[in-house]
Amino acid sequence: MAAISASMVKELREITHAGMLDCKNALTEAEGNMDKAIEILRKKGLSKAAKKSDRIASEGIVTSYIHGGRIGVLIEVNSETDFVAKNQEFQDFVKDLAMQIAAQNPTYIKQEDVPAEVIEKEKEILRAQALNEGKPEKIVDKMVEGRINKFYEENCLLNQNFIKDPDKKIQDLLNEKISKIGENLVVRRFTRYEVGEGIEKKCENFAEEVAKQLNM
Repeated sequence: MAAISASMVKELREITHAGMLDCKNALTEAEGNMDKAIEILRKKGLSKAAKKSDRIASEGIVTSYIHGGRIGVLIEVNSETDFVAKNQEFQDFVKDLAMQIAAQNPTYIKQEDVPAEVIEKEKEILRAQALNEGKPEKIVDKMVEGRINKFYEENCLLNQNFIKDPDKKIQDLLNEKISKIGENLVVRRFTRYEVGEGIEKKCENFAEEVAKQLNM
């Protein structure tokens, strides 16, 4: 069986915009043959998302999700038509995204949204960490790139593993919905609220607090 490398999966995904797992499975089935893998994805309808991704999505819905009265999410996801916006499967998909945001607390929608200065600062920190760990200079840059990918997975919604199916990325889920529903779908924006977030909480010395209560 031909070995399937990460670069092969990445290349197929860039060509088809299909999900990472779907690309890997297609390459495995095609025994590493790129053209055959593309054909497999086309037959399954998983490469349709690529053709739809440039179409304008100006309809859609705004959905809210509240978890335990302490975390709230508002999210807007766009579709091409109001008909799809009223579709139950689409609405369930948006609700899943809201739950994902509540649970995983991403900062950005996709990695392209991360400001360049944020990435450069993160690379600087990660490089210093790797050197402090005693890693050889020649492998530090490769380690930093790997850790930057981890940064994207933690901070970008589309790069995160889906909480209901950790083997699938949110981008994979989005591509599947685009192919199945037949319209371009776009995660436009979201806001996440958490009780007490951003408030500097008062912290007192416990012994001093007891003394105050006893008027000592």
